[in-house]
Amino acid sequence: MISGINIPDPILFNPLKHHLGFIREFTCHEAEEKENGDRDPIIRELKQLGSSVMDVYSGSLQLTDICHEVISFLENKNLTEKTRFSEWTGIEMNDFKIISLSDESQWILKFHDKCQKFVHVFPARGSRKTFRVKSNTLKSALLYYILIGKDFITADDMNRVRPILGLSPIKDPADSEAIMQMVEILRELP
Repeated sequence: MISGINIPDPILFNPLKHHLGFIREFTCHEAEEKENGDRDPIIRELKQLGSSVMDVYSGSLQLTDICHEVISFLENKNLTEKTRFSEWTGIEMNDFKIISLSDESQWILKFHDKCQKFVHVFPARGSRKTFRVKSNTLKSALLYYILIGKDFITADDMNRVRPILGLSPIKDPADSEAIMQMVEILRELP
């Protein structure tokens, strides 16, 4: 499913890492499709989430709204050309700019040296309508929801899906609780 999304140029944005609405849609779609039996595409998508922490936008703006508002901002500031954008944000690892969107959420714009997708966009840490989650927590919750999905979550069930992602079994109760909370967030209606 994620390979079929259309993020307009010049935006580089991974909604599976940063947009709760998209994450929920992806999870529901993949849970319905699990009977097809081929887990490899899902595993590839989840492994692209990395291994650190990420900020996830939980507000009401749709993916298309976010892209439209960022592009409008770039157009209004005359930053749609790669060189002008890189001069504005800077090109070093720690260089970025923060903008606010219509719902008062804050987003980081960072230069990314890709030909067409040079505006890397993701939620700002601590921004309104965002939460922070460990990548392995999100991956575990997603795969649990997709492959097992039952209401009563057990450590054994969680530990059944983690090796599929190359993750070790859960030993820390705090990690187990975080995964359970993330599964519940995925189940909530927006």
